[in-house]
Amino acid sequence: MTETAPPWVTVVLPVAWVLVAWAVAVVDVRSTGTGRGVLRLLVQQRRVTPAADTALVRVGTGLLPLAALLAAAVLPLGFRSLSDLPEGIVWFNAMEALAWAAVWMTGWGPNSALSLIGGYRFLAQGLAYELPHMLAITTAALGAESLRVGAVVEAQSGLWFAVWMPLAFGIYLLSALAMAFWGPFDQPVGADVAGGAAAELSGVDRLLFLGGRWLLLVVAAAFSVPLFLGGGHGPVLPGWLWTVVKTAAVLGFLLWVRRRVPTLRTERYVELTWVVLTPLAVVQALVVALVVLGR
Repeated sequence: MTETAPPWVTVVLPVAWVLVAWAVAVVDVRSTGTGRGVLRLLVQQRRVTPAADTALVRVGTGLLPLAALLAAAVLPLGFRSLSDLPEGIVWFNAMEALAWAAVWMTGWGPNSALSLIGGYRFLAQGLAYELPHMLAITTAALGAESLRVGAVVEAQSGLWFAVWMPLAFGIYLLSALAMAFWGPFDQPVGADVAGGAAAELSGVDRLLFLGGRWLLLVVAAAFSVPLFLGGGHGPVLPGWLWTVVKTAAVLGFLLWVRRRVPTLRTERYVELTWVVLTPLAVVQALVVALVVLGR
């Protein structure tokens, strides 16, 4: 089922991810009533704080959307992807590490206490979610006996992994929210610290940072489709359309969660991941390993 992407895909896919992230941004702005217009941010003068490391801020705000786009390189549309790397799952996880660095640099650079608190909150949150997150995506790779995203999709031609790996699927969705510091995991940009990592951002810097956050959410939602929801597999509709429909469903659920679940304090989430989610992820991985060994 794996296909090499034609030339037009290399142009269409990145544009598609950016457009979807733009749509999420519009929904976010209208639902919260706190967003700033994109055009206003484009012309707004950048705020400069005393003794700020301006270069670090610029690198951090630019690196966040770049990391999301690089992660999207291994996402298949149907059964086509920009690059079906042999270690595509590892590549995706490595790009998440770049997002960690981006948020921390954005929080550190302005030389502001509130933005620094936001940056370190994200590091603490990342250290908490990363272990169960890695176990969840590794479980999908274990079920397919491959780290190639295309092979994971092929392995689900008969039964989606979400059906017999429900714990891994649920843990992945939680970690996707935490990865994009969204909904109950938005403490890195929380109102109690005046926006946290984004507190001192304005103009283009703020646009890049928040746009990167939205793009990261879209890519994280989209990656659940080839990992657990069968990728392009489905009746009647073409593979690419099934990918779009499934991604929209997951993304809609993540957007719904933001309005229904209150913000979870960082220390509470750290306790939850280490005491509950990590043992559950280990159990799920062991069950899948036993099934694979018994084939």
